[in-house]
Amino acid sequence: MLRTLLAFVPVAVLVTITPGPATAMVVRSAAAGGRRSALACTAGNSLGVLAWGALAAAGLAAAVATSVTVFTVVKLAGAVVLIVLGVRSLRHRSRLATAGSGGRAFRDGLVTSVSNPKLAVFYVALFPQFVPAGSPVLPSAMLMAATIVAFDLVWYSMLAYGVTRARRAFLEGPWARRVERLTGAVLVGLGVRLALERR
Repeated sequence: MLRTLLAFVPVAVLVTITPGPATAMVVRSAAAGGRRSALACTAGNSLGVLAWGALAAAGLAAAVATSVTVFTVVKLAGAVVLIVLGVRSLRHRSRLATAGSGGRAFRDGLVTSVSNPKLAVFYVALFPQFVPAGSPVLPSAMLMAATIVAFDLVWYSMLAYGVTRARRAFLEGPWARRVERLTGAVLVGLGVRLALERR
């Protein structure tokens, strides 16, 4: 199992550093509420990753990945979540500040992760390749999910630190509204792309 886990590490690193909805959400939370809010968002996202790991072990992720109807429903739900969050950021600065609260950041991270059907496809397509023959699926899936979560915590903590350091210069200066619009536009764009993507 150790050899399989070591082989999975490069995959986990690549999944972590590839920009996507989770990255946008962490940046948004860090810009709005600082490092603590970004970590809360990361914790929510991580819980969603672990949930998909459990669903993959139970075979439910396969249903999302293989059923056109289920995949479309989850995909559209995720797109709506991203677009709504993006529109909120575009509307007014006070909305962005509200989004920085720890509880809301955690919820946004969790909902974004759980409603991302690409995670189901990822688990179904890649995880079986790293489960040793004859090994129980659930422990293997959860261990690999935990590996991704560990890299997420490190990577997003570094990202949150960088955004927080730049927060005062950008959010308290003339760039404040531009940062809000950029964050909102990215989230809306990700939502539209998710809605239009095929499996």
